[in-house]
Amino acid sequence: MHETVRVLIADDHSVVRLGLRTLLEHHQFQVVAEASTGEEAVSKAREYKPDVVILDIRMPGISGIEACRQIVSSVEHCRVIMLTTYAEDELLFAAIRAGASGYVLKRIGDNDLVQAVDRVSRGENILDPALTVTVFTEMRKADKAQQAAAFSDLTPQELLVLSLVAHGLTNRQIAVKLYLGEGTVRNYVSSVLAKIDVANRAEATAYAVKHNIDDIVPPPSKSSS
Repeated sequence: MHETVRVLIADDHSVVRLGLRTLLEHHQFQVVAEASTGEEAVSKAREYKPDVVILDIRMPGISGIEACRQIVSSVEHCRVIMLTTYAEDELLFAAIRAGASGYVLKRIGDNDLVQAVDRVSRGENILDPALTVTVFTEMRKADKAQQAAAFSDLTPQELLVLSLVAHGLTNRQIAVKLYLGEGTVRNYVSSVLAKIDVANRAEATAYAVKHNIDDIVPPPSKSSS
């Protein structure tokens, strides 16, 4: 299944380390070292240069997250699988930011863990299936926050005007729809262009579409335009 993959096991519980070593060696992985603290994990990773480090996220001394960051930045081609007991959203994203290639729960099955180590050693990224929903939910939240930030300088009325501009309405049509004077609409459009730093209505439309304005402001009904 794999060419001799060299593994470092880092966990503060000796029983866990023994279990992992027994499992991995049974599947012909080479366990080159063990570590019981975050500092020791970093030191031994630098010394032995393993292909994969299996690293408990909660370690004595420096955290597993910080150990991961140091290992990834200082040991070339070394990849890290974070091992955790509980699915904690904050730690999951901290591990990803620290450069972890895998994030699995300790209740993972033996065969699944073996496959995870093998796949990570070949350059793949692994996420425990129990955490997939969490990741996609957070990604959607981040996308919505980014969209909202793109229009954060606009007042609610300016945002509505931009939406109507993006859907091709003229100033006169916008004025009728919003019960405003055409001159007032013209002023709103000028203010919007300045705030989003574009030169004309076409660029404003492109900006609005790029940042998914329809997700923030419901598009106008065709019958009322």
